Amino acid sequence: MRVTGGEPCEIRGAKHRALIALLATAPLGRRTRSYLQTTLWGLADYDSGHQNLRRALSDLRKLFGTHFDRFFHITNGDVEIDLVHVTYIGDPNAGPFLDDLNVSAREFCSWAAGVHQNPRQVLALYQLAPQRTKGHARPRITALPLAVLGNDPNLRILADWVAEETCRSLSRSNLLSVISHLSSCAMAQKMINITEVRNTLEVDYLVTGTLRRQGSEMIADFEFVDAANGTILWNRHLSCPADQFTDELQGRLVNVIKSIGQSIANSAIECVRDRPMPQVADHDLVIAGVSLMHRSPMRDFISSRDYLIEASTRMPKSPDVHAWLGKWYVLSVFKGFTTDRAGDTQKALDCTARALDIDPRSSFSLTIDGFAQNNLLKNMDVAEKRYSAALDVNPNESLSWLLRGALMAFQDDGAAAIRATQTARKLSPIDPFSYYYDSLASTAYIAAEDFTNALICAEKSLCVNDRHLSTLRTRTTTLHFLGRHEDARASAQDLIRRHPGFSIDEYKLNHPSAGNRAGQRVIEALTASGIHEQNSKITRRNMVD
Repeated sequence: MRVTGGEPCEIRGAKHRALIALLATAPLGRRTRSYLQTTLWGLADYDSGHQNLRRALSDLRKLFGTHFDRFFHITNGDVEIDLVHVTYIGDPNAGPFLDDLNVSAREFCSWAAGVHQNPRQVLALYQLAPQRTKGHARPRITALPLAVLGNDPNLRILADWVAEETCRSLSRSNLLSVISHLSSCAMAQKMINITEVRNTLEVDYLVTGTLRRQGSEMIADFEFVDAANGTILWNRHLSCPADQFTDELQGRLVNVIKSIGQSIANSAIECVRDRPMPQVADHDLVIAGVSLMHRSPMRDFISSRDYLIEASTRMPKSPDVHAWLGKWYVLSVFKGFTTDRAGDTQKALDCTARALDIDPRSSFSLTIDGFAQNNLLKNMDVAEKRYSAALDVNPNESLSWLLRGALMAFQDDGAAAIRATQTARKLSPIDPFSYYYDSLASTAYIAAEDFTNALICAEKSLCVNDRHLSTLRTRTTTLHFLGRHEDARASAQDLIRRHPGFSIDEYKLNHPSAGNRAGQRVIEALTASGIHEQNSKITRRNMVD
């Protein structure tokens, strides 16, 4: 038994779990005090049973805190649990009811045995909500070869190649599990049946469509399908001269791939907002958590942690989930959102350590640990080792290239920083937080003193996320060094309006590049643009939307 939402917690005491089980299976969720005392502590001593029940309820009150009265209603004669807040998960046919609950009271054992003999008593409870199947941390997707209109064998080869390129592009994302192109080819040998594809490949989404030649044009129509119900989420129409099709396809596929990533993110966010947490699929928790983490409203950032904590509770052996949760804590500290810098720093390191304990060769976990080492501890040498190790495991790890580029910028190697961030962008056209790539590209250009391109990237990033502190700093810096001092002062005012707790002293104390030339350049620009050394009168509470 566990409590979800906020900080999830397990209810571990045998008698406490038995008490909740008795209430959750009762008509209207209500049992008399005398029944609970007798069932859990026997008939021998009424006063002892009375005290034990009071103690058990007191323990639960301490565990639930201020939420206790939402879940339980206590009177002199009855104890009631609010069934609105109870969800029954699992399979009632998977084993005897409460078989692992070690409560020896004879009356309780008799009650449980009665349920074992007649499981229909509790079967209806499990039918109150859809049951969650065995989950996975990433949504599973595949691209089927496009159907060919006509008998041209060359078109069939091209249709298969389009699907292969689509799978290859999708596989570069840390947020998706892509079923191999060969598996999807096998499913496309006959008439496509969505249910059969879903059950055979165990996919959540699939890309399908048609390819045809029309005069001198090659036309591809794509459909993105929710495999759970066969709903077409969107379709895209691409056309180009037939003799240029193979050369232009990759560039034209980018918009299709971006649309897939955005649709999956939006679907996950809609899911977590419309359903109780226990009814949300594991992969939707992760996608929603990651997507909301990179959105500008503070409420989205805060809620994303709840989804990632729930995902880590459900999937304790998934290194990716722990790494994403670690990144949340890094961002909380680095952006100045936290009210417990030391505590959240340790939580970030604990998460990345747990991820690497599970899989020491996880390129993504190595990358996030490098991110924490650089941005929280200023251990640039350790961060570089983590990024290098990640790229040794997976040379296509786009986030590692991106963060390595930021590290190079912090170390005043602008040319290397630009190369790394450009590589990251080419490898990751699908990420739902593209603004982050543009933001760090702006940082790289500043390190190379290319302020024109730095401003272009900063403005592009702010069009998507206008609260991102790092980008607001880089925009102010680029405007100052481009000689646009009035615009730089306006940008600095915008930064302070959105982040009233920011100050030059805070930047000097916490930013890993503050002591290098790149950091000194930022300090010079911010100071000239009107941002003060100290801003201690502003409270953190003002930063919340």
